[in-house]
Amino acid sequence: MAEVSPITRQVTKGNYDTGSAASVDFSLEEVGDCLVYDRHGAVVPFKTFYQDRKSIIIFVRNFLCYSCKEYVEDLSKFPRRHSNINLVVIGQSSPQHIEPFCSLTRYPYEIYVDPERCLYQKLGMKREAQFTESGHRSPHVKSGLFTGQMRSILRAITSPAFDFQGDLNQQGGALIVGPGSNVHFFHCDLNHLDHMPINWLLQLAGVQQTLDFSDKPKIIHI
Repeated sequence: MAEVSPITRQVTKGNYDTGSAASVDFSLEEVGDCLVYDRHGAVVPFKTFYQDRKSIIIFVRNFLCYSCKEYVEDLSKFPRRHSNINLVVIGQSSPQHIEPFCSLTRYPYEIYVDPERCLYQKLGMKREAQFTESGHRSPHVKSGLFTGQMRSILRAITSPAFDFQGDLNQQGGALIVGPGSNVHFFHCDLNHLDHMPINWLLQLAGVQQTLDFSDKPKIIHI
């Protein structure tokens, strides 16, 4: 696998222009000791994810967000054979919501949560949604706004533990980091549709293979 030179980039919203570099407003020393939790409530220091190998770390909004659900559904296609790249998903709900969300999205890996939003705050994740004229729609979101919100509401009222499963105003983002203290890429979502395309993240992490997210049936030529 080709190695990508260490970079620090924030994409320009709307066109994914990665041509210009910009410094991040945090240091890994400040966030490495922040604690996240797995589905059993076990504590994991954030630095565990990137000390020994490169990691793609995805921060999602609340687990009821329909766009985050559909994004994580596509993240579930991340191939296990890329053992040299660590994929980490972090939410901001309580640990009790992790297992149902994994089952819902068929996400085969562990998801972690930062219920106090320590990482979200120190990394500078947006607290309010922002929309621009040049904004884009995530290629991983298939539902329209009305349909998606109705499904989110239905999941909320049928959930055994009724809560919002995270701060409704908190936005997510993406980080490529490690091994060690190298920050390769950083993106803050402006809104619930501002996800970084997964194949872009794989490319920036040095993975040559792209994933097919099409739901169309495959045509086999004989």
